[in-house]
Amino acid sequence: MKKLQKKQAGLRRRHTRVRGKVSGTAARPRLCITRSNSNMYAQVIDDVAGKTLCGVSTLGPEFKATDKKGATVEGAAALGEIIGKKAIAAGITEVVFDRGGNLYHGRIKAVAEGAREAGLKF
Repeated sequence: MKKLQKKQAGLRRRHTRVRGKVSGTAARPRLCITRSNSNMYAQVIDDVAGKTLCGVSTLGPEFKATDKKGATVEGAAALGEIIGKKAIAAGITEVVFDRGGNLYHGRIKAVAEGAREAGLKF
């Protein structure tokens, strides 16, 4: 159990460090990515107002229509495209990327590239 606790503490430490440098405003909100072993969640957040502007997860109906799984890179890319389209529909064209303490690799990178393909700027 100690190994798992060390991993979780490292993730919390990295997330705190990233959040100290990344903040969302009304003009440029924060695209926050959270992942588990089986699902992913993405939210566009205005930190100044303290509001979530739009969000999507691999458990939602928008993602279920894509026939992809949330634990794969392809599923993460589809999630990125969905959140990008929702953000653009809400009038958001530019965001800051919050990787949530995870490495910018694999599924996290796929979400960012999917959102970029949908038209969001980082």
